Amino acid sequence: MGSEGVGALTAVAGEAKQARRRAGRPPQALLSSSRITRAALKLVGQDGYKGLTMAALARSLNVAPSALYNHVRSKQDVLLLVEDHLMGRVDVSAFGTRPWAEAVCAWAHSYRDVFAGHLPLIPVIALLPVTNAPATITMYEAVTRGFLDAGWSSESVIDAIVALESFIYGSAYDVNAPEDIFDAGTLAPSAPNFSAAVAGRGLRAGGPVTVPEVNAGPRNDADAAFSLGLNAMIAGLAATLGPQG
Repeated sequence: MGSEGVGALTAVAGEAKQARRRAGRPPQALLSSSRITRAALKLVGQDGYKGLTMAALARSLNVAPSALYNHVRSKQDVLLLVEDHLMGRVDVSAFGTRPWAEAVCAWAHSYRDVFAGHLPLIPVIALLPVTNAPATITMYEAVTRGFLDAGWSSESVIDAIVALESFIYGSAYDVNAPEDIFDAGTLAPSAPNFSAAVAGRGLRAGGPVTVPEVNAGPRNDADAAFSLGLNAMIAGLAATLGPQG
């Protein structure tokens, strides 16, 4: 083979080697916080919270675990990303633009709707510190400012928020409850009062009380119960912890 043929073969081999090197080293980073967050939410949606492991997350992202650990130090960091993503979706725009009661109602409805779609994460995020979670802190700051602007004392605000959150998280579960959850079945004759109350649910005159111009009206039993309880909580909190005089 002449020198030209050898040179051509060498060039082809070099190009193939370079192509293999490029294939293994993409020009941009494979991972980002937003991609990790989306993958984590997808895992939880498919397999529940137990399905969210660092190994499973790395597999779903098609990267080695070591690459994942270059972006997040632990599962706790992943949960912090997820928490911040969800809390950032909670609408706080009514604070500062609507009266306090209406703003709280709008915030609570948005909060419930966000977490109704992510039930497996509620027990985790409800106990997860907000430390270094910017969107979460921004949400709480807006709510706190709304309370303070309405005349609440700073000592009362957090207790009121926690009480509301406890109700909101529980109501998120109720959104996903089956319609026949209160069906007594063959035991109905032994519980006539309960069965009659279930049958008459939603038929009370005028429907549930709602804060004006915030809710278009209950769409189902879960909405009716949420509106009823939320408005009772708002009124009760205002009477016991709100501005006095």
